[in-house]
Amino acid sequence: MCFCRVSRTAVCLCTAAPGDPCKCNSEQVCRGFQGTMPSNRSVSEAPITQFVNCRILKDHRLQREDLWVREGKILNPEKLFFDEEGFADTQVDCQDRIIAPGFIDVQINGGYGIDFSQATDDVKGGVALVAKKILAHGVTSFCPTLVTSPAHIYHKVLPEISVHDGGIEGAGVVGVHLEGPFISLEKKGAHPEQYLRSFQNGGTRDLLDTYGHLDNVGIVTLAPELPNSREVIRELVQRGITVSLGHSVANLSQAEEAVQEGATFITHLFNAMLPFHHRDPGIVGLLTSDRVPPRRTVYYGMIADGIHTNPAALRIAHRAHPAGLVLVTDAITAMGLPPGRHTLGQQVIEIDGLNAYVAGTKTLSGSIATMDMCVRHFRQASGCTVESALEAASLHPAQLLGLSHQKGTLDYGTDADFVLLDDALNVRSTYIAGEQVWEK
Repeated sequence: MCFCRVSRTAVCLCTAAPGDPCKCNSEQVCRGFQGTMPSNRSVSEAPITQFVNCRILKDHRLQREDLWVREGKILNPEKLFFDEEGFADTQVDCQDRIIAPGFIDVQINGGYGIDFSQATDDVKGGVALVAKKILAHGVTSFCPTLVTSPAHIYHKVLPEISVHDGGIEGAGVVGVHLEGPFISLEKKGAHPEQYLRSFQNGGTRDLLDTYGHLDNVGIVTLAPELPNSREVIRELVQRGITVSLGHSVANLSQAEEAVQEGATFITHLFNAMLPFHHRDPGIVGLLTSDRVPPRRTVYYGMIADGIHTNPAALRIAHRAHPAGLVLVTDAITAMGLPPGRHTLGQQVIEIDGLNAYVAGTKTLSGSIATMDMCVRHFRQASGCTVESALEAASLHPAQLLGLSHQKGTLDYGTDADFVLLDDALNVRSTYIAGEQVWEK
């Protein structure tokens, strides 16, 4: 028997002498193990699963390599074999499919009849329903998003949403995204004007008066041109909360000042902000700004649903700043439902084909796209590589949230949250902590 450095398996049979090249494959080296394989119980009693016949997304490229999982984590096979003298208890044949990190949706307003901005009698149940449904679209973690609402909605809903790991019951929650109400009147989009607020009491007090508390909040979208916003950005960053710029008429200088205070994200680039102008590109200019602090990346959300952003705009953004692009669905209640009237917070929404409008207007109000649809459309519209499309839905959102040591990659020691896809990037199965939670 020999150990294959390509497939990371210790069960390849050949007749080579110990130390000689393996006759099965010239890149294999016979380790001279004969007879019964050694035990894999030297470190842990937990079973080991080896995913074979696959291409895994690692180090920014698809590699023909096996994936090993134990106790919900990605395992280093060399340490397993050489240090523990262990092997796999179970092998899963992936049938030459792609294994990519699980998708992370940092802006999703609801779906399947559930509106996260509604103070229902069962907020937890609504979040759980969406969490279960989006497994079919490769999403293993998400940020339930609340749009501009009256204070009593936040006070009722936020205590009901907790950060937790995913599993067979659904995708994990990695933090709530509060989109508003501290946004611009001129660029409110589908947000109800009567509930918009400013930082009239200095900032922190306004946040707490409006939201009640900031526990389990992962992202806050605000307009950086509002008075006292710089102090608010500093406060949120100190609390470990990602600050996103959006629904704003900020010029580039104001946007750069916000980034210098710690803002790191742009909410749905091109939408609900000043259009690009060559003398003052506004928030869009952050993609190529030379005033972004060293070693800091500005990330930006893109709704790649074929509705919100023209393919040419997608290509411009991606080619200008590929490392910052984060795919988001901005999905609303109507995702997964037939056309008709639905809600988004305090607004009534009409679905016309793939368009979601505020009732009686042509104002777009989120999307009905799923994350896998966005990945496929982005890949086709931008002409980017498969790796880039997949990382925009996994690695980049994890980096944005400061979770890339845990999620968004298939590095050794990270969470075994991943998705199996065919070459057309259709989701075939979804895994969380190494356990299959959905299969087509």
